[in-house]
Amino acid sequence: MIPDIIAGAETKMAHAVDFAQEEFAAIRTGRAHPAMFSKLSADYYGAATPLQQLASFQVPEARTIIITPYDQGALAQIERAIRDSDLGVNPSNDGHSIRVVLPVLTEERRKEYVKLARTKAEEGRVAIRNVRRHANDAVHKLVKDHQSGEDEAKKAEKQLDGLTKKHSDAVDDLLKRKEAELREV
Repeated sequence: MIPDIIAGAETKMAHAVDFAQEEFAAIRTGRAHPAMFSKLSADYYGAATPLQQLASFQVPEARTIIITPYDQGALAQIERAIRDSDLGVNPSNDGHSIRVVLPVLTEERRKEYVKLARTKAEEGRVAIRNVRRHANDAVHKLVKDHQSGEDEAKKAEKQLDGLTKKHSDAVDDLLKRKEAELREV
């Protein structure tokens, strides 16, 4: 029973790290990358559809991205979704594709993005600690119901603490890389 609880906790912690990584990818840096648009969706025939499903993305230069819709009828909706987003970019439409040129980030905007990245990292660490707490509760319930011994519970707690540290450190490493990327001019 306890190994199942630990394995489940490790899986959930890994998912929390993956989610934090996806959140960091959505934070804009000075370089163009398709992940910036992963959280955006456009109205496509009455349904909110993610941009990744509506168009292909090309990055010909470091600060330029070209978005080519699979269906030309979605061009205006994609452009509107990008314009209305909080990315701070102004897309230009040539009738076939949308060109987005990312402006150079100001120092103030970089600091805002670093603060946002730190918030996302803390959310990831909180999620990891919540997984540990739930797993510890499950282990203690087994001990209380006399399905497991105290020594096994102590060992499981140490394993869970080690997993928590490992996954929290992974989130911290992701944060350090993102901060370095954001501070890079």
